[in-house]
Amino acid sequence: MSQRKVPLVDGEYYHIYNRGNSKQKIFLDEEDYRHFVKCLFVLNTYRHFKFRDNIVDTNIDAFDFKRGDTLVSMGAWALMPNHFHIYLTAAKTPPHKSDLWEDGKRNKIGEFMRKLSTAYAKYFNAKYIRTGSLFEGVFKSVHIKDDVQAKYLFAYIHLNPVKIIDPEWKEKGIKDSIGARKFLNSYEWSSYLDHIGKVRPQNKIMSIKHFPKYFKNKETIKEDIFGWFKPVKY
Repeated sequence: MSQRKVPLVDGEYYHIYNRGNSKQKIFLDEEDYRHFVKCLFVLNTYRHFKFRDNIVDTNIDAFDFKRGDTLVSMGAWALMPNHFHIYLTAAKTPPHKSDLWEDGKRNKIGEFMRKLSTAYAKYFNAKYIRTGSLFEGVFKSVHIKDDVQAKYLFAYIHLNPVKIIDPEWKEKGIKDSIGARKFLNSYEWSSYLDHIGKVRPQNKIMSIKHFPKYFKNKETIKEDIFGWFKPVKY
């Protein structure tokens, strides 16, 4: 396993992202989005997990799976047709004692992403009768070092879906904020709806208590994410 340029350290915060190989789409229909979202929840565990064994054969909803201790805590996520974004930190749980950690080359974030990428690629390849790599290499990570960077990232992840209706929003800013808000209120495939208070099974993916509280209540986020984002890269 090669050494990452950005070490994944417990207690630190990271922007994790990846996209389809050669920028290909990794979500082709709503079932694909739903499956990845379920993976965000059920694979965040130290437990060995297989969809057929743990969900299908036991006839339970994925969000009713008893995960036990989690590998990571997630503060934000968003899915786009050919890529995904996750804002996370290693969960504050006891060190895992399986042989996966004995050589010191794995960590909780890396293990979660390995499970997530492998499981989704296996599902996608089986469904669409394809072979080969689905993702563009290993996942990318950016260490979030301060509140300014964190607020930018929080806004960027939740505004990312606006690209579907406004492809130049990142470079030029959002011109139609009313239209953007309306779109985000209807977009299921991000944690925006969880942060503004919509009750849904996906709420269980989040562990916002492990992240700084950047906004006063569920209403201020609707304004804050537009104010925190500036059309520049961090």
